Amino acid sequence: MKAIWKGMIIAEAPQEDLIFIERNWYFPPSSVKKEFLHKSDTPYTCPWKGECQYFNVGTGKDVSQDSAWSYPRPKESAIKIVKKDFSDYVAFWRDVTVEE
Repeated sequence: MKAIWKGMIIAEAPQEDLIFIERNWYFPPSSVKKEFLHKSDTPYTCPWKGECQYFNVGTGKDVSQDSAWSYPRPKESAIKIVKKDFSDYVAFWRDVTVEE
């Protein structure tokens, strides 16, 4: 699976390494090119997963606001529901497409 932003692969991993939660693919932290992610100040707390960290995706002044997110410390109950620890796994949306 690949996460693609403006023709550039910003994350890539075999599908079996990803986690599918609520219609979103979450990439393992090691598969994401961190130079494309910049922490956003946008706050969000999911009622069942916990506190979310949004990221702006891009380089320099060319960024897509809040187009990626992760849960640095998901709730223990969420890990039990998902059946895998998804701490720091990264999901994408908006201007980032995820393809096989």
